[in-house]
Amino acid sequence: MQQSTQKKREVLPRKRVAEKMADVLSGIRVPDLPYPAQKLSPDAVSNWQPLLLSCWSEQRDEPVTHVIRSVSLTWSVRQINSAYVADRIMGVFLKTSGLHPELARRIARLRFFFAWRMNLEGAGALNDTLIQWLDSLQDCRGWSASGGRSSRALLDQLDSLVIAVSGSFESGDIEPVLEFCRQWRIDAEKREQQNDRLRERLLATEEGASRQRRAEQTARALVGRALQNRELPRPVVDFIFDHWFGLLKQIVWEEGTEGENWRHASKLLEWLVWIGDPGLSDRDRNRLYTVGEQIGDRIVDVWNRVQKKPLEEKALEGVQAVMVARLRGETPDLVPALPSGNRFSWNPSWLTFTIPPEEEVAQVKGKWFVEGEGAAEQRRFFFALLPDTSEVLWTNGAGVKLGLLPWARFVDARDSGTLRSLPPLKPFGEVLTETITSLSIVLDRQKVQRQEAAREAKARAESIRREKEEAEQRRLAEETARREEIARRKEMVEAQRLADEEAEQERLFREKEAAARELVDGIKLGGWIVEEADAKGQDPVRLKLAVRINASRKLVFVDRLGLNRREFLVDELVKEIVAGRIRVLGTSAEFDDTLSRVVGRIRVGRN
Repeated sequence: MQQSTQKKREVLPRKRVAEKMADVLSGIRVPDLPYPAQKLSPDAVSNWQPLLLSCWSEQRDEPVTHVIRSVSLTWSVRQINSAYVADRIMGVFLKTSGLHPELARRIARLRFFFAWRMNLEGAGALNDTLIQWLDSLQDCRGWSASGGRSSRALLDQLDSLVIAVSGSFESGDIEPVLEFCRQWRIDAEKREQQNDRLRERLLATEEGASRQRRAEQTARALVGRALQNRELPRPVVDFIFDHWFGLLKQIVWEEGTEGENWRHASKLLEWLVWIGDPGLSDRDRNRLYTVGEQIGDRIVDVWNRVQKKPLEEKALEGVQAVMVARLRGETPDLVPALPSGNRFSWNPSWLTFTIPPEEEVAQVKGKWFVEGEGAAEQRRFFFALLPDTSEVLWTNGAGVKLGLLPWARFVDARDSGTLRSLPPLKPFGEVLTETITSLSIVLDRQKVQRQEAAREAKARAESIRREKEEAEQRRLAEETARREEIARRKEMVEAQRLADEEAEQERLFREKEAAARELVDGIKLGGWIVEEADAKGQDPVRLKLAVRINASRKLVFVDRLGLNRREFLVDELVKEIVAGRIRVLGTSAEFDDTLSRVVGRIRVGRN
């Protein structure tokens, strides 16, 4: 696991990204994608430009690979890989860019444009101007779908991107998109100059308002605490709200709550309440005289130091009348010190106000925070902590105020998870580099697997070839043995046939010889034979049996004239008759029939 993790962290240099992307587009293979079964001719590859333009014009969020699988067209390997790489890059961008989901989704629709250009130009599709523009989108990290003017302005600009990309699809040139990127950069620089002025004015305005709010709330807290659940004479109440309340605010505005003026003013407020409330001052009449003698002069003294002008004489008339009545032992008419119905709100925490430690503020100042989830999330920039009120000044990062949040509530929201720090945004160029690095690792692994598969296939083919050769050799050996067996059997059958034929011929010869011997034995004196001529053109010779010598088994034949004597031994004559060179007249027909029968049996035996 550690080794694989380390390899993933070793990101390729930007210069090698183009080279690796070309390898990935041509070499990677992704399961379940509709790759062609064989290499296609250019004419066989479908044109996907109209399809991608349609998807872009409709601003579809569907991955390119889903689109090309949804239609029954023929795609090349490069088209399929371009679609996959574009989906992969924009998929990672959606997850890691850190932009608002709605904004990231609109940018991710460029997958259709990237797929089209990568199929045409490879790594050249990701022009430096285009990557720089995508990187600059980090300036929009604070964008939220608030429906405000700044929110709509950015969406209007992205609508212009739709027009620019559509024009690039139609013209086949990337220049409209590059011109959009350059114009975006020019507009961004102008906005940044304006934003600097907006931020300066906003900070000055909010610091002044914060200081005024601190003065208001602190004075309210002091007066509210002093008058809470009290009933005082109307002149005292009127003086406190008409004059002394404003004085307290002025002291906090100018000096804060650490100076002498604030301490004296607070003490005088307590004296006014003490004098006006009989339940308090009647317990110590001596002190009532002392306070009554001093309070007027002290009020005037503090007033003159703070307001830099004398207090109106009429302002203290009511208070002085109450003090005189109290000194006489009279009990004046009392009214509730605070207005009814919570018309005077106050918070005692302002009297114990503290500024959070600077190191804690430094950790979060100038950072982005997110509230909400998904498309409903709202992003806020911690622009400043107003020192007078310890309130977080939220902006949209461009000098537009989004609200204020007390530091204590900010800490609680962070601790509860309601408010989250925005993770560091990842520039598009980094997304591109890491994605191509990851895919190149996959490609290298696939190459190794292919080489291993090729070696295994070669070894398997060699094994199959050897098995086939061995099987063929066995088959040939078996065929040879079979043929030899067949030939041997044929030879045996032929030998048996020849033997049978020879035996049959021998038997027939013996029968023929017996028949011929019987003919010879049956020739009577005067019987005739015909001897066939030896040479062509000569006539057969007819001979007549003249003498039979039984002792020597000799037969003497003569011609018609008694001349040309020929002698045959019986065995010799039998052989000549059997050979067909001599025929015995008179019984020759019977002998011929015998010979015909014998010859017929010989032929049947052969078949």
